[in-house]
Amino acid sequence: MRVQVEPYNAAWQQRFALIRTQLESALTGVDIVGIEHVGSTAVVDLPAKPVIDVDVVVRRGQLAAAIAALEAHGYLYEGELGIPDRHAMRCFDNEPRRNVYVVIDGCLALRNHLAVRDALRDDPELRRRYGELKLSLALRYYDNMAGYVADKSVLLQEILERAGIDENARAEIAAIVCGIA
Repeated sequence: MRVQVEPYNAAWQQRFALIRTQLESALTGVDIVGIEHVGSTAVVDLPAKPVIDVDVVVRRGQLAAAIAALEAHGYLYEGELGIPDRHAMRCFDNEPRRNVYVVIDGCLALRNHLAVRDALRDDPELRRRYGELKLSLALRYYDNMAGYVADKSVLLQEILERAGIDENARAEIAAIVCGIA
């Protein structure tokens, strides 16, 4: 898979708003906790792969209903893909391009996504360092997504530590990333 990282694009926020509206419509009748814009496109001034990452947050008892509602609107359920409590949904009408996950409220995957996003939003120097790293790794690993992901992990661990994620959770996140990278 080709690694494509682009400079920040303000249109990513509008794309998320459109996706959020579509998801809210698809999830009518499902008791969701929220819909979160996560990943690098959620952080102003951060270079990113031009794909909007979205976490649909539900309580465990609403998981099946959320998945069924999204399937009824053209999404394909792909399972957890090695990440507990994060359920991937593929959209074949993928404009704007997106990765949608149904996540259990409070799960490690959600805590990871929100901690990284919020730390990068709050710390301009950390955001600059991470953006520069992403751009350099995209050049180095243009055709190697696993290498790209693996080489971001040291700085991501620092970000998670600064965000207050405990050592055990950071180790679990690192193990998951190594397993899927």
